[in-house]
Amino acid sequence: MLRPSRRRLITGALSATILATGVRSASAQAETQQADQLVEKSRLTLESFVADSHLEAFRDLLRRCKGLFLAPQVLRGAFFIGAAGGSGAFLAHDDKAGRWAGPAFYTLGELSFGFQAGGDASEVAILAMTERGVTAMLSSSIKLGGDASIAAGPFGIGASAATANLSVDMLSFSRTKGLYGGISLQGAAVTVRGALNRAFYSRDVTPTDILIRHDVSNPRAAPLIQSVAAAAGR
Repeated sequence: MLRPSRRRLITGALSATILATGVRSASAQAETQQADQLVEKSRLTLESFVADSHLEAFRDLLRRCKGLFLAPQVLRGAFFIGAAGGSGAFLAHDDKAGRWAGPAFYTLGELSFGFQAGGDASEVAILAMTERGVTAMLSSSIKLGGDASIAAGPFGIGASAATANLSVDMLSFSRTKGLYGGISLQGAAVTVRGALNRAFYSRDVTPTDILIRHDVSNPRAAPLIQSVAAAAGR
């Protein structure tokens, strides 16, 4: 028969284990919900970009790109030293299979120096125009402008005529409060959100598993993939 002190010790250990399990379960549920919301918000962001009359070039380039990163809300704001950041979803086009794969989840972060006050929130889309651009996104963390070249995409009516001579790995587009208002992404860091990938696919996976090997899939990604495929005409 266990002594009272021993019984209390065992009971306390079991309670702590049950509590820790409950906390992990709640955290996993929250991450799954966050991933699902990010997928849906990314779809809405894509549709708003496609419908924007000033983003004719974006629609044209989307038909030629090899990958697409969508960040529904990138926050920026401070005074003199600004910090920007937001989460997003990346999809890659498999030319051989003729289909889009993904999404894989990332955080887009940036530090900027200069005179700025207040803050704003932007919708951001990054088109990976080259294999190098897609390959860079397979890393756990990349620096835009370093691991892959990036430039602000052209905008405005008639801007698509300027897309023929573009030769960078990535092109960025952004909208702030419904209007095009470019955001510089030179030097920004893009980091894999492993917890969201794990929550969405119910196992530990890398961007390579998701985007290249096609080891996993999730039916809840179908509306986003369909929207991208329709907008890209592929």
